[in-house]
Amino acid sequence: MGPIGMLVIQRTLSKGRWPAFFTGIGAAFSDLVYCLLTGFCLSFITGFIEAHRLVIQIVGSAVLAAFGLYLIRKKPKAAPRDFVSAPSDYWSDTVTGFLLTFSNPLILFFIIGLFARFTLIMPEFAVYHYFIAFVSILVGAIAWWYFVTLLVSRLQKRMTVRTLRFINRTIGLLLIIMAAGGIAVAISELLI
Repeated sequence: MGPIGMLVIQRTLSKGRWPAFFTGIGAAFSDLVYCLLTGFCLSFITGFIEAHRLVIQIVGSAVLAAFGLYLIRKKPKAAPRDFVSAPSDYWSDTVTGFLLTFSNPLILFFIIGLFARFTLIMPEFAVYHYFIAFVSILVGAIAWWYFVTLLVSRLQKRMTVRTLRFINRTIGLLLIIMAAGGIAVAISELLI
């Protein structure tokens, strides 16, 4: 589980299952965008990301660190139970999931590896083959977030305010550590 997985778990416990699920949907659409970019613009996108990798890594890491700090400082108001969230919140949850996932360009290299492993780019493939592949990726990602939020929401009845505060701080600290690692790697490469 990467940063977005930890965010979805934290949101399931603090805001409820559906806001977390919509965060996952945002992440799924970000993955789809990266898949489309990989499938149709592989050489251009790879060149652009490689040329600007350090800047993208520093900015993405800074966003991750800021969100980790926010989680550490956030104080849960009540033990996670049954949450009712306004539908207008779902849009912001989806956008947050999309932007946090999209700010991590390392996913592109993972997707390129998957494309190579499963030979998704072949000259003999027709447009409908790609359509089926991309829809399958999106449906698979959405199903993943559905089951993650279902599992965490089933376990939330056992959570207390103290447990939620511990989870927030732990996830926040892990995000900051990941961000610090990303920034350190980018700076070390700039100095070399």
